[in-house]
Amino acid sequence: MATMTDVARRAGVSVSTVSYVLTGTRPISEATRDRVLAAMAELDYQPNAMARGLASRRSNIVGLLLPLTGRALGATETAFVTGATEAAREAGYHLMLCPVGTDDSEELQTLATQRLLDGFLVMEVQLTDRRVDLLRKLASPFVLIGRTDDPSGLACVDIDFEQTVGDAVAHLVELGHQTIAYINHSDASLASGYGPAKRTAAAFEAALERHGVTGVMVPTEDTSTGGRVAIREARERCPQLTGVLVMNENAALGILAELREAGLDVPWDVSVVSMVTSEVVADLASPALTAMTSPGAALGAAATRVLLERLADGDTSTYQELLPCVLEIRGTSAKARKK
Repeated sequence: MATMTDVARRAGVSVSTVSYVLTGTRPISEATRDRVLAAMAELDYQPNAMARGLASRRSNIVGLLLPLTGRALGATETAFVTGATEAAREAGYHLMLCPVGTDDSEELQTLATQRLLDGFLVMEVQLTDRRVDLLRKLASPFVLIGRTDDPSGLACVDIDFEQTVGDAVAHLVELGHQTIAYINHSDASLASGYGPAKRTAAAFEAALERHGVTGVMVPTEDTSTGGRVAIREARERCPQLTGVLVMNENAALGILAELREAGLDVPWDVSVVSMVTSEVVADLASPALTAMTSPGAALGAAATRVLLERLADGDTSTYQELLPCVLEIRGTSAKARKK
């Protein structure tokens, strides 16, 4: 395998000159550049990825900012990552997972200023997100998989939570359910301004009012135990409860187990609809979960394509694309029993 030294010898130049041709860090005469490139071709020399990136001022790597503190990737989140990775690969890019949350400003600044990444995809977006402010300040190209409270001037690709919650509530109301609980993400998520938790809470209240039904929202931790505790609280607060929405996959499994152990039949006594859920998780449940299926892979791919287009043309205008979840009826929703 040819080396840079071999190329320099064949072209009759110094090794540093070959390096300058690759990186573009110093001006080289056209005649010398042509001679070096011809030597590379004759020797079938393959410069490493870093050198090619420096030559084009691009690394062909984008970073996916996804905080992972204290938890692992679930099936739904994995779909977002898989979709983004595949779209990047098809465009000749690589995707690097960066576990950077809103409190990791120093780490993000290092990533952005080293210029090893061409741009960023930002996940788990809060309504007020420090990462967004920092990336704007550093003039780093980025696209949000989510939305801040004020998305003006930003490129955002997100789930349409308002339509998703509205469709889920409408499904239960059409089945005759008049008292519905929403098991949301945790109190901490709501307090931090986590976008999906806040948007769905507001959408749930609006849907209840629109349909003239009653309900209650209960936050819970993303665990099966959390789901058990939450459904017990919901039933205590609303004894007439017959419908449940949940946007918390692990909690959904706990809810089903708790209802079963309480002697209630799902879906005949209580119907359960899981929101922003992967088909994998929905099919693993018993009974299989009626779900608002997450467009995770499509959304991750769409965000990546928007980022790469903006890298190519330098566009910085406001962009927003919303994809709703799609209702797939399985075994956990049915007509409400008349009491």
